[in-house]
Amino acid sequence: MVEKLEVAIDVIIHATEEPSKFFESFEEMFGLDSSDFSIQHTTGHFENPITILSARLSKEQASKFVEKLTKSISKEQLDQMVSEIEERTVDSRYHIRIDKQELVNKKIAFNEKDAVKIKIHTPVYNKKDTIKIFTQIFQAAT
Repeated sequence: MVEKLEVAIDVIIHATEEPSKFFESFEEMFGLDSSDFSIQHTTGHFENPITILSARLSKEQASKFVEKLTKSISKEQLDQMVSEIEERTVDSRYHIRIDKQELVNKKIAFNEKDAVKIKIHTPVYNKKDTIKIFTQIFQAAT
């Protein structure tokens, strides 16, 4: 399954936040460095500067990311991920959001607002296999 696993990470960093803190956390927690990310600078609604970090991981790198993610969370959080597979999966992509401020503090907490967006993708050819396939991915990594 590793050869077909992909992970997309997107972070919106506002002017009051420091990009280097995010890079530091991603490197320490997941082994990703700044070269793994593309950086886009834009402006927000009120002309405030915004930085968007995006990473696209595949194969072995994606597998290691999922492994480190699942090992960084509690059993309860992992159970929550598994129990929410059906509602969080669209087109073979499992969507999860983790709290940006907790990430900067080197912790993983699920949060829907002001979050790091993570999409874990693997081909699911039969929709009824979605829960089984993602459960295997998450539990194999622990």
